[in-house]
Amino acid sequence: MDLKKSFKRIVLKNGLTILFEKRNLPLVSIGVAVKSGGINEKSSEKGISHFIEHLLYKGTSKRDALHIAEEIEKRGGELNGFTEEEITAYWCKIPSNHVETGFDVLFDMVKNPLFLEEEIEKERKVIFEEIKMRKDSPQTYVLDKIQSFLYEAPLGETLIGTFKTMDSISREDLLKRFKEVYAPNNMIISIVGNYNFEKLKQIVEKSFGNSKGKVPSFKIIKKNESKIEKRKGIDQANLVFAFHSPLSGEKDSYASEILMSYLAGGMSSKLFSEIREKRNLAYAVKGQVNIRKDYSYSLIYIGTSKDKIEEIKKIILDEFKKVSEEFSESDLLQAKEQLIGNYRISMEDSEVQMTRLLFHEMEGDASKFYDFEENVSNVTLEEVKKLASKVKEGDYSLFALVPDGE
Repeated sequence: MDLKKSFKRIVLKNGLTILFEKRNLPLVSIGVAVKSGGINEKSSEKGISHFIEHLLYKGTSKRDALHIAEEIEKRGGELNGFTEEEITAYWCKIPSNHVETGFDVLFDMVKNPLFLEEEIEKERKVIFEEIKMRKDSPQTYVLDKIQSFLYEAPLGETLIGTFKTMDSISREDLLKRFKEVYAPNNMIISIVGNYNFEKLKQIVEKSFGNSKGKVPSFKIIKKNESKIEKRKGIDQANLVFAFHSPLSGEKDSYASEILMSYLAGGMSSKLFSEIREKRNLAYAVKGQVNIRKDYSYSLIYIGTSKDKIEEIKKIILDEFKKVSEEFSESDLLQAKEQLIGNYRISMEDSEVQMTRLLFHEMEGDASKFYDFEENVSNVTLEEVKKLASKVKEGDYSLFALVPDGE
């Protein structure tokens, strides 16, 4: 089935964008998002987007927190949300015979939150615990911190905020940001499932007015820094090797995905083979690509022993060099097939598809998502080799959290 033929995109007169992919399954995934996140925060307010996300589940003029959850979950649905650098989203997956309930709950949340002082203080404490939890997980901690070695503040600061910033954000700050950002012209609604597009359009047009919002923006400054941090009470070194990649929309962005898939995309990848299978230096060897419109970087995460960090760094740099010199047409074809196969498999889940459409809309136009296979297929050998040649000493960031002591 050609899913692109099942896709529709429309921008309403009030600026709200609707994305819709029809699927003949008895469920619907619904996402309501605003085009604002950590990238739109200054240093003194870091974490405010994530704070607002938490509070929108805590009650509206129509529903308290329990009723928000019950109306979805008692009908067999799932309810959740997320905050990223450029987007904040609220979503549910629900049986298609209850889809209007899903719309009503999510639309109510993004239009009518109460921001009760009592709930704000409760949720502030919850986020303090979340900050502790992320710090206490070494793998999560290094993945959170690596951005600070790739970008200057404010983008280089943690999305969730700090104890200081989270303690200083007031109800007035939250209300001000909410009113600025949560307006139809800054919103995207993404639907994947068994529903009618025209009916969806009518419901959205009826549910949202014409208010205008404005999203703050801040300069993004790239850098490359490295650091090794010691911590007592851990046994393993957690290492992240990262480097700047082409931005979304740039032709080389697809070459970047092929490069990382080849080097760190699963158990058959070159780095997994070299680091784990041949040398037994690590258990986890994972690659990740974060390609966005305004910033982009790729990373390799490895869990190892602290005395093996330099050896692993050398292996990584050597493998990039090998790609720049020895990458072949057969390597390219295999990497393309793996990447395209992974893309097709990921489309199976309507929730994942709904989310990916949101992110592609943030990059300009969600319909371009369906051109992925064609764009990957068009990548040339020289494009991948050229990208690999740029990853060399001094052109990457490295952060490692290692055991303190013997």
